[in-house]
Amino acid sequence: MQYTAREISTVLNGTIEGNENAIVTKLSKIEEADGNSLVFISNSKYECFANSVTAGALLVNKTLQVSNPNIGAVIRVEDPYSSLGKLLAIVSNSEEKKNGLETQTYIGKNTTYGSNLYMGAFSYLGDNVRIGNNVKIYPNCFIGDNVTIGDNTTLYAGVKIYRDCVLGSDVIIQAGAVIGADGFGFAPQKDGTYQKIQHIGNVCIGDNVEVGANTCIDRAVMGSTNIKSGVKLDNLIHIAHNVEIGENTVIAAQVGVSGSTKLGKQVMIGGQAGIIGHITIADGVKINAQSGVSKAITKQSKSLTGSPAVDFMEHYRNLAQTKKIPDLLARIEQLEKKLNEKG
Repeated sequence: MQYTAREISTVLNGTIEGNENAIVTKLSKIEEADGNSLVFISNSKYECFANSVTAGALLVNKTLQVSNPNIGAVIRVEDPYSSLGKLLAIVSNSEEKKNGLETQTYIGKNTTYGSNLYMGAFSYLGDNVRIGNNVKIYPNCFIGDNVTIGDNTTLYAGVKIYRDCVLGSDVIIQAGAVIGADGFGFAPQKDGTYQKIQHIGNVCIGDNVEVGANTCIDRAVMGSTNIKSGVKLDNLIHIAHNVEIGENTVIAAQVGVSGSTKLGKQVMIGGQAGIIGHITIADGVKINAQSGVSKAITKQSKSLTGSPAVDFMEHYRNLAQTKKIPDLLARIEQLEKKLNEKG
């Protein structure tokens, strides 16, 4: 890559202070930057480096004060983090893209695909698969019968899409993810064994969804497990059968969502949280890392933490009271001692 500060500022609708012709050839972290780097600061924790870092260009907000002779140009934008995302997308799209069908791939009967398909070696397309335009399927992927995949979707190496599942457009599935495996459904029998419950539904994923590496989304018993448009799932998440996740919800790593639970729009869930089955979580709810949600959350935009999860303020009031327990026990022992002495 090679851009001038002016070109970057124009793309990002920013303003420039300093040398408009400063050349940037790479994007760098603060600690690795040099005179050819573009560096960004969006977190106030790192603002102290603005006056010490060496960089060809520094991407910052509208108000951060910068006085640093080792920076070629300062580019000011409303939101540095979002602007960096836009710039990274441009750089990524300028890289050479893979195209065509590599050797040792398999395409089943009545399967169709649009223009500009890339299909990596040892990948498999089942029968009656429908694939849109500009789809990228990296090596060792499996796509079962009757699957539909929308335009501009990317499946990285080793992704497995079971039969009948539907993926929208502009979806990214990271390596090793499994979409549409059977859910965990077993009926206890009188003899102590378990009868498997067959899952005849599917998984439906909307547009602009990203699914992280080794995340698993189970197919429905009947109907669909639904991941609505704009959802972002981190690595190592388990979404159980018949779950519904509303638009633009984001979930961090190692979260488990049990069967038939419905998450609203724009829910945010921290890592390692667990949510029981057959409940509803309202729009905009925020669930802290390692929380355990054991009942429905009906109030929108509520913030929860702890296990069982409760309102943030209630949780911290309880913690404050808990810290007083040793002193209270000591006082009780003293009172008991005095009473025994009087008795």
